[in-house]
Amino acid sequence: MRQVLNISLPDTMAKTVKKAVKMGNYASTSEFFRHLLRDWQEGKLLAELNESRLEIAHNRGIVLKSLKDLR
Repeated sequence: MRQVLNISLPDTMAKTVKKAVKMGNYASTSEFFRHLLRDWQEGKLLAELNESRLEIAHNRGIVLKSLKDLR
């Protein structure tokens, strides 16, 4: 199911989005923002992964005995 979200942008940002769509980089304004959100989610996940790697490197990681330990 999809939801409609309305956002307000300064003119310069709105022009940037419209230009990206017009140049064919995105099929629509919605696709532009979906791509932006996916990139943000990926970056957030990568930051969490890097933080976990640092914890493991500094012997602060937790060893799980089963998937139930994730809760």
